[in-house]
Amino acid sequence: MATKEPAEIAHAAVATGVKKADLRWDKTLVGSFLAGAYIAFGGLVAIAVSSGLDPKTWGSLPTLFTGAAFTLGLVLVLIAGSHLLTGNMLLVPISAMQGRLTWRDIVTNFTLVLIGNIAGAVFVAFFLAVQTGVIGHVGSDAGTSGAMTYDRLAAIAQAKGVHESNWQIFLRAVGCNWLVCLAVWISLAADSVSGKILAIFFPIMAFVAMGFDHVVANMFFLPAAIFAGVPDIGWDDTLRNWGLAFVGNLVGAVVFVATSYWYLYLRDEPSEEKPRELT
Repeated sequence: MATKEPAEIAHAAVATGVKKADLRWDKTLVGSFLAGAYIAFGGLVAIAVSSGLDPKTWGSLPTLFTGAAFTLGLVLVLIAGSHLLTGNMLLVPISAMQGRLTWRDIVTNFTLVLIGNIAGAVFVAFFLAVQTGVIGHVGSDAGTSGAMTYDRLAAIAQAKGVHESNWQIFLRAVGCNWLVCLAVWISLAADSVSGKILAIFFPIMAFVAMGFDHVVANMFFLPAAIFAGVPDIGWDDTLRNWGLAFVGNLVGAVVFVATSYWYLYLRDEPSEEKPRELT
């Protein structure tokens, strides 16, 4: 299996970021919708496989099962091809640091991808999670699959939307996207599908198992909880979480991955490409 050295990964990351920023706006939106949906699929299957497991019996294993199942989301994003905000928080800024993109390119790309990710995640939350009955609702018969998935979703959403403080959401988001971007980074080292999947699995499983906050995943969990009638969860809680998770994810990506690896492998190798001019 062919692999890239870290310095080669850095150059691949820059090339990927430029391609994403150069993509036509409508294709960026469609690809971003797909990525939001893929992450939501990961969240949905994570709830399905971990619901009904009593912590008194299973201890912390349900969080491990949740994390392992959730990896489906990023596997679909990276292998099938789409545009995920948290990954772009690494790829587009590191391209700008290397002089290949402008900060306007970053803002434009982030805005389009954010809109598409929200649309895709909320679509799955409403139509494929709640309307299908995969996620139950208030009053679901005890012991049924709907009741178990409802209880699992409620526990996740209430933790993220109600019980976590602002500082906790921010810090959990920093840790989350540090790991997510490492998954993206390591996947660039592999040329085979199997190698990319293996690279993705462990960092993604880890951040979910530890309960960290991923802004796009929360675009699924919190709206799904609202649609399913989970008490004490409102759009104000949702927007608070999204805003803090966005900032934390951005810090995790830019400071701990993009800047760190740019400094290690690209800072002393100025790009041969001419920097873009602001228009």
